[in-house]
Amino acid sequence: MRILITIQKNSVAPRFDLTTEVLIALCEGQKVLGKPRTVLMTRPSSEELCALIIKENINTVICNGIEESHLQYLAWKKMRVIDSVVGPYSEALKAVTGGFLRSGTVLPGAKQGDGK
Repeated sequence: MRILITIQKNSVAPRFDLTTEVLIALCEGQKVLGKPRTVLMTRPSSEELCALIIKENINTVICNGIEESHLQYLAWKKMRVIDSVVGPYSEALKAVTGGFLRSGTVLPGAKQGDGK
C-alpha cells in the first residue's frame, strides 16, 4: 500500500488545497518499508496534488480538510481518503498501518489549535 499524508511542520496539514508538502510511505501489512520520503510542491494546488497522487500510484490519502469535489474525484479514482485527521503525521502513519485510523480521528499528540 502506498500512503500519502499532507503535512505542515509535524502535523497533518489543516487544508488539502493549501498543502505544499507531503509524505509518501510504502507499507506492507503493519510495517513501513524503507524510509518515507517527503515531496515539496512548488505551490499549493489541489489539482497538482491530485496529479501527484495519481502519478505516485497512491492507495490511501490522509488529510484534514478537503473540498467535496476533490474527495469525490479521488474516490472515483479508487483511492481511499481518510480525512478530518488532526495531529502529528507520524502518529497518523502508525495508526493507518495499524488499521485503526478513521476519518475524523483526533490523534493523541494533537495540540490545541491544530485542525481546520
